[in-house]
Amino acid sequence: MTSSPDPATPAPTSTPASTHPTGYATGRLGDKTVHRVGLGAMQLAGPGVFGPHADPERCRTVLRRAVELGVDHVDTSQFYGPDVVNELIREALHPYPEQLRLVTKVGATRDDRGGWLPAGRPEQLRAQVEDNLRTLDVERMDLVNLRRYERDAPGTDAAPLEEQLGALADLRTEGKLDLIGVSSVHAETVRTALESVGIGEVQNPYSLLDRADEEVLDLCRAHGVAYVPYFPLGSAFTGGPAALAADEHVASVAARHGVSATRVALAWLLARYENLLLIPGTSSPEHLEENLAVLDVVLDADDLAELDLVEPRPVGH
Repeated sequence: MTSSPDPATPAPTSTPASTHPTGYATGRLGDKTVHRVGLGAMQLAGPGVFGPHADPERCRTVLRRAVELGVDHVDTSQFYGPDVVNELIREALHPYPEQLRLVTKVGATRDDRGGWLPAGRPEQLRAQVEDNLRTLDVERMDLVNLRRYERDAPGTDAAPLEEQLGALADLRTEGKLDLIGVSSVHAETVRTALESVGIGEVQNPYSLLDRADEEVLDLCRAHGVAYVPYFPLGSAFTGGPAALAADEHVASVAARHGVSATRVALAWLLARYENLLLIPGTSSPEHLEENLAVLDVVLDADDLAELDLVEPRPVGH
């Protein structure tokens, strides 16, 4: 979204920021203050993040309701659909609220069956940024993540990291994007990006069930960079929410607070780092409100000690 001075933004109506410890309800993307629970828009596409959703009007309702509840950080990509999700966001929210931060991801494309293919050459990254600007109808993206394949498919990245970062830096100079981020990367890539172009966030898999990314999380802490976990409830390959609900330690903490295992797992993430930002995805208005209610759950030292006993189930490393 076209950058503008960052006004004070209201907290979600159900959870006033004043009820939380300092820094709990908001974090920062670069110089931009955002609420710590945003919206990941991937689930607004069809099955496999391909084609249209079965109920696009419900998707538009989720987007509008999210903004009503104070969400000011929406994570999307042109290759969700493709085009489908960005077009839903534009239809539901344009002209965008001044405080809304739109974040996208580049570095991949889809084949005609919905398969994911690397597309990270500099000219491809430029075209993808332009596609996002077009489908969202904005002049500048608040943040663009470079999606790499070094974690899940080593050796398939389409261009050297330095060339990819250089292409995004050129687009930043041209005013097409404000902040650069990296996604699906190892610690060495984070260090290179920090030193060469500076970054606003890292988006990697991390959860109570998959804590293999601690080194990258520590780097983000050291540099004050936002850390945005995907698969925040664990991967579907390791059972995801079902595994959380079945874990005795998660169940115990959930029972003490009178909340779901899912909410406990999201609250645990928020407790890991004050600038960790959540972008849980949903196409359900009810689940949206459940996700935002994580801000009501503040875990104490005993809760955190018990959750440390959860057996990790990492995948894809």
